[in-house]
Amino acid sequence: MTSSDSKADLAFYPQSARDALLWKLEGLSEYDVRRPLTPTGTNLLDLVKHAAGVELGYLGDTFGRPSGEPLPWLEDGAEPNADMWATADESREYVVALYRRAWAHADATLDAPAPDTVGRVPWWPDGRDEVTLHHAVVRVIADTHRHAGHADIVRELPDGSVGMGKGNLSMAPGDSAWRGDYRSRLEHAAQEAGRSA
Repeated sequence: MTSSDSKADLAFYPQSARDALLWKLEGLSEYDVRRPLTPTGTNLLDLVKHAAGVELGYLGDTFGRPSGEPLPWLEDGAEPNADMWATADESREYVVALYRRAWAHADATLDAPAPDTVGRVPWWPDGRDEVTLHHAVVRVIADTHRHAGHADIVRELPDGSVGMGKGNLSMAPGDSAWRGDYRSRLEHAAQEAGRSA
């Protein structure tokens, strides 16, 4: 890429991560999208819920554009880590719809001001709470792609599904048998290295 359209870049990269997060939910039961698959409880639906709150905060409230979405998990007195936990009464449909509304709201923020517009992050300390729109969008891109990476791993655990998105697996060619053999070779190399250390 040799031409630069910073607004187009700042719109493309969050959307690619958003799409990846939602694609990871496809084909899984309600239980499997919520099932904690790591010792810290990480699961797919919770990553989507968290991403919605991040976008509404950094690309809404920070620039004087509150969404009006009720986010009780961010209120004073909310249970710790409540933004990373979709409760039993927060359906998949609710969380996905919230995320879609969050990104529409965030995109409207991005469309309006110039990238050097300054906002104030309400939960940052006074005097260190100013941020440009460009910085806020880059922060959201980094956070969403980080969680899309978590989703890649967590999605692989229930049924072995891999890839970045529909039509773009971004994986070495090979079927599950090839991947099993590859994993065995990696395990063997790790054991060899461990013995020689």
